[in-house]
Amino acid sequence: MQPELARALAGLTTGIYVLTVRDGERRHGMSSSWVTQVSGDPPLLMAAVDRNHHTHAVLRRTGRFALNVVGGRGKALEDYFYSAASRRPDNLDPIACEDSPAGLPYLSAAMLSLECHVIDERAAGDHTLFISAITHVAERGDDRPLTSLDLDYVYVGEVIRR
Repeated sequence: MQPELARALAGLTTGIYVLTVRDGERRHGMSSSWVTQVSGDPPLLMAAVDRNHHTHAVLRRTGRFALNVVGGRGKALEDYFYSAASRRPDNLDPIACEDSPAGLPYLSAAMLSLECHVIDERAAGDHTLFISAITHVAERGDDRPLTSLDLDYVYVGEVIRR
């Protein structure tokens, strides 16, 4: 990627999330910032997932995920899911979780969690866009959502250090 384009993309502010999936007893989470609301009626979200990421295969197979919104007090979640320690198939063992109504992993340290059901998907370059309906919400208290402006780096297809 051209340096000027990478810097320009790094200027697009994004939220910081952890997308979690479950396939039987296997649970996995990934740091995700390419997520946005795409419809108000009905309320729909879009999450972009790299086709080479472990989560992609599980999400395609199950059609469900939980979107965990990371707040300022939960920054350790982003630190873990961005680290090499999380790059394994079943990576939620060291993280406190509770099950959503559909059995998806909600992260206890997230400021809120959304249970989502995929209703459509579209290929987009090296990612798939999963368009999803929200089936359940769990709020855990008052916090400010973490954004890309709160991190020392931003991911734009490559990591850009600030």
